[in-house]
Amino acid sequence: MRIDAIKLKLENRLANDYYASNPTIINHFDYSPYQIDVFNQRLNDLKERTFNRTELSDTLKSLNEEWGAPESTFENIERLKIENSVVVIGGQQAGLLTGPLFTIHKIISIIQLAKQQEKLLGVPVIPVFWIAGEDHDFEEINHVFHPNGQRMKKHKIRQHLTEKLPMSALDIDKEEASIWLAELFGELPETKYTSNLYQSIFNLLQASNTYVDFFARLIFNFFESEGLVLIDSGNSKVRGMESDFFCQLINKQPKISERVFNTLQELRSAGYSLSVDVDENEGHLFYHKNGERILLVKEGELWVGKQGECSFNTEELLAIAKESPELLSNNVVTRPLMQEYLFPSLAFIGGLGEVGYWSILKPAFHELGMKMPPVFPRLSFTLIEPFVDKRLKRFGLEIERAVKQGVELNKGNWLANQTNPPISLVAEQVKQAFDQAHLPLRHLASQLSPALRDLSEKNLEYIYEDLAFLEKRLLKEVERKNKEAIQAFNYIQWSLRPQQGLQERSWNVIPFLNKYGKSFIKDMLSYPLDLQEEHFLVYL
Repeated sequence: MRIDAIKLKLENRLANDYYASNPTIINHFDYSPYQIDVFNQRLNDLKERTFNRTELSDTLKSLNEEWGAPESTFENIERLKIENSVVVIGGQQAGLLTGPLFTIHKIISIIQLAKQQEKLLGVPVIPVFWIAGEDHDFEEINHVFHPNGQRMKKHKIRQHLTEKLPMSALDIDKEEASIWLAELFGELPETKYTSNLYQSIFNLLQASNTYVDFFARLIFNFFESEGLVLIDSGNSKVRGMESDFFCQLINKQPKISERVFNTLQELRSAGYSLSVDVDENEGHLFYHKNGERILLVKEGELWVGKQGECSFNTEELLAIAKESPELLSNNVVTRPLMQEYLFPSLAFIGGLGEVGYWSILKPAFHELGMKMPPVFPRLSFTLIEPFVDKRLKRFGLEIERAVKQGVELNKGNWLANQTNPPISLVAEQVKQAFDQAHLPLRHLASQLSPALRDLSEKNLEYIYEDLAFLEKRLLKEVERKNKEAIQAFNYIQWSLRPQQGLQERSWNVIPFLNKYGKSFIKDMLSYPLDLQEEHFLVYL
């Protein structure tokens, strides 16, 4: 395996400024992540706080036992009880078959940074992945994309929901899921890994009750020796640990909402585009009623559902937080705060979108007497198969350009040059010749009558259309004679730049596991990588 770093030339100004440690954006965080002593500084700051390590460890042990976690995970859970131990943490929704590749990349980032810093700091650094199990959006996680013919095909599981439930509580329709899994594997090429991979995933599916269970079991299967610790934020056992902090969030809501809103306006005034939106009256908490997750807003002294579904005064909401915390959950603003309350986090790993919305949260952390942990953009990868690498070289294509822009233009240019002279050049020359030859007729028609002038111009358009038709047919014939080359260009395109985006946003990990086994994940984990680099090319 070879891994090369490249620059993507990101269009996101906030991301570019963050990588460059521009004070305009960095000042909205408590730490400059690429400062040389940032981890020692963070370690010293964490010494001033206390954590309920015993309860946290016991809860994590209970959750991870349910998912059949490996021994390395329980060793790390036990190490969380050590007073100076810290975590590197990040999270994602419970995507089907782990979702797009960037989920795997995020976990690799967490494990990599934890290993690096444990060696450098001499303290236990534990990798933790936060599963957003309270999320209700099944449409976001119920499918994977897979190459099929000339496009990326969406494989969607045919489970019909009669009510909206958090993924932590949504039972898998195992009959439909089994059919879906068999259909997906039916479209994969048969390799020496296929049978065992399919059987392993099928067994994990049968052992799972919910989509969070299935996700967690798969993650442990892919990262079995890394000591990764999982937590499901939608689990009632976790909610029990959060009760006291829910009370703090409720009491501090006016200041949190005001200061976060003002920070967002400040950043937008500075020219930054953020995908998050907050209002001054938001409660930044959800209330769960009959399986529905209701966003609360503040109206005077009342906390009400955004659509009027419920209403509480502050005392009533505090009573819910103390007695039934499982009825509450965090939104995009308070989830990072809750995460920091529970864990002694050395660093947070997130996508560039997450870095963007964390930029508004510094005042919220301060209102609750905490510092925001150092925030690092996750590692970003494009996996390059040997077939793709060979075809890139055959056609003289630059890999960086292919990753950033795709190869559709290159394919068109290559096709045009498969005849001598090129069809497009001949067609243009013939078009110009017809224009010149036709010009006297147009002049004569213009002299005779306006109607004949219009007719002559229409006649020229018909000639152009016939030429375009012939040019198209000629190109089709060239494509037919160069079918293998066209297929190669297409494979390069949807391998490196599917759906006009990075590979990691469309592809799932299963096709790569089917071709190369799990060893490529271990190889990526063992390769020393710099989190300040924007993107990596991984040659499989």
